[in-house]
Amino acid sequence: MSDKNFTVLDLLDLDLKGHDSLNLKCIGGRSGLSRVISVPDINRPGLELAGFYDSFAFERVQMFGRGEFAYLQKLQKDNLNDRLQKLFMYAMPCVVFTHGLDPGEYFLSIAESSGCPVLQTDLESSDFSARLLRVFSNVFAPKRTMHGVLVEVYGVGILLIGDSGVGKSETALELVERGHRLVADDIVELLCVNGNTILGRGANKFISHHMEIRGLGIINVSQLYGVGAIRDQKEVQLVVKLESWDKTKVYDRLGTETHTTDLLGVKIHYIELPVKPGRNMPIIIEAAAMNERLKSMGYFSAREFNQNVLKWIESGEAAAAYYSSEDSY
Repeated sequence: MSDKNFTVLDLLDLDLKGHDSLNLKCIGGRSGLSRVISVPDINRPGLELAGFYDSFAFERVQMFGRGEFAYLQKLQKDNLNDRLQKLFMYAMPCVVFTHGLDPGEYFLSIAESSGCPVLQTDLESSDFSARLLRVFSNVFAPKRTMHGVLVEVYGVGILLIGDSGVGKSETALELVERGHRLVADDIVELLCVNGNTILGRGANKFISHHMEIRGLGIINVSQLYGVGAIRDQKEVQLVVKLESWDKTKVYDRLGTETHTTDLLGVKIHYIELPVKPGRNMPIIIEAAAMNERLKSMGYFSAREFNQNVLKWIESGEAAAAYYSSEDSY
């Protein structure tokens, strides 16, 4: 969903569960549910209720906690309703009352006449703020879709890419058979969260855990292998390109250099694996996943091998081995 058309109604319709649930309901101003939320942030209008509007961030979701609610009651008690009326002169996307607070009939009548939705949640202000900002970070995150398969192997999110028919789905199916998990097949939606993390998930949650296997057809991975064989989303930590073996191409045989690819402005480790009969791709990808975990802990196998070879040469043992092999002829 684009940040250009994310409305208050979309916010209410989000399927959020457990610790992500916002527990929101609309208690007034339903005619304004089509208002667009264009700024992924929250404002607490305490200064505005006091009459200071010079820096009013009205484009944000307006949250009324216990402090704002107490001041709101004082305004109504002191008959300073003009300040409240001025608040609704601004095109706020919506107003949210936390702690299950009820703003009262007068507040709701002004909201109704101005067409501003009034929402209510039983969550505390701090909890609601944290949850809503998490929602915004996903909704407003830069997105793109890619043709590929996303799997989790030993806790590492691996995006398999390559030409159609190269064997991405078959490789992923073998990985699932070996106890790893499928996140999405065919079309993967990527989101850039917090500017440095790429999350991958199925572009369509209803079909993301189905796989197309040529000659077999469509299979449901969760039904065949159980719910433990799937995940809804996973951080992409490694991109593996599968390509048909090209005998004219020089492939990396040492791995001393780290290659990356750009996904939504984030550099992700990248490797190319040539495919040909006799190569067990699932086992190679498992090794790549474990090697990636070692790298994240600061251990680089290829660099250590290179350093050991240099030490062996410097020690003179290499020359001794060379001359002794010549003498044997």
